[in-house]
Amino acid sequence: MDMLAARLHLGTERRLELDEVPVPEPGDGYVLVKVEAAGVCLSDVHLIDGTLTPRYLKGDVVTLGHEVAGTIEALGAGVTGWQVGDRVVLQAGETTGGAVLTRGVDYDGGWAEYTLARVDTLVPIPDDLPFEQACFIPDAVSTPWAAITATGQVKAGEAVGVWGVGGLGAHGVQLLRMVGAAPIIAVDPLPAARERALEFGADLAFDPAEPDLRKKIFKATGGGLAAAFDFAGVAAVREQAIVCLAPEGRLVLVGLTDKPITITGGTSFSYFQQQLRGHYGSQPEDVTQLVKLQGLHRVEFSRSVSAVMPLADAAKAVHALDAKEGNPIRIVLKP
Repeated sequence: MDMLAARLHLGTERRLELDEVPVPEPGDGYVLVKVEAAGVCLSDVHLIDGTLTPRYLKGDVVTLGHEVAGTIEALGAGVTGWQVGDRVVLQAGETTGGAVLTRGVDYDGGWAEYTLARVDTLVPIPDDLPFEQACFIPDAVSTPWAAITATGQVKAGEAVGVWGVGGLGAHGVQLLRMVGAAPIIAVDPLPAARERALEFGADLAFDPAEPDLRKKIFKATGGGLAAAFDFAGVAAVREQAIVCLAPEGRLVLVGLTDKPITITGGTSFSYFQQQLRGHYGSQPEDVTQLVKLQGLHRVEFSRSVSAVMPLADAAKAVHALDAKEGNPIRIVLKP
């Protein structure tokens, strides 16, 4: 039996194509998942445009999609504790032989009618959590959650800044509010994004081009930010955020870029004992924590679903996200 899959063809000229491929067979320790929803992430855009390149991919073609939710369709040999029909969200990657592999990057992901998942990457989801909201918990929600709680180590009452209120930053604002950060200051060039930040829980929202931004942030915080988060992956953001840090403040780099990291005021950075912390993805427990928090209604993601599009329109979805059409948080593909 064949299925449709949106696959990235690597090479001299990268291209995303809708291919007809065989439905994969689950091997020992794997299950076949019928995909019900898959998120479109800026990382997917960067894979297509060449900014990011798979590190461990075998071959030169991969089905994209690392944010995936669906139901178990078939069990491979040796799989216990799961049943056909179970509702699941898939971890965005797996560890194999000491290497961290990303779903939809280093091996086939969920922009398809069916996908394989190793049993230890399955996370059960409750019946009342729609697939469209569950699919992007791994990455779009778990990445800022891990950045805030693990890498950033934000404590209640600390002043924080969020640069970029898109797919990651919008959830970052919500999660910072939940852990008690105060005040939360959002910075984004788009008026609609700043408005959204305030709706999601930011105390203040500024345009990065605003005159005296540093002075305004220092006044609002009484001395600068304890933590700042770059969700945009832009050099100018990092330069601006660093000068808004308080002594011993830390800047967490969440947005990905292949550009050099520079600190213009190096002496001040050292004098005030500030820190630069790199961040990537999340751990399996972050996803399970967030599913639990959603089940207890501590977090709610319905506002994050900007559009639901058919799998056949994957290329249109990628373009819409890249062009920020309608200021999307998450566009979701539905096979």
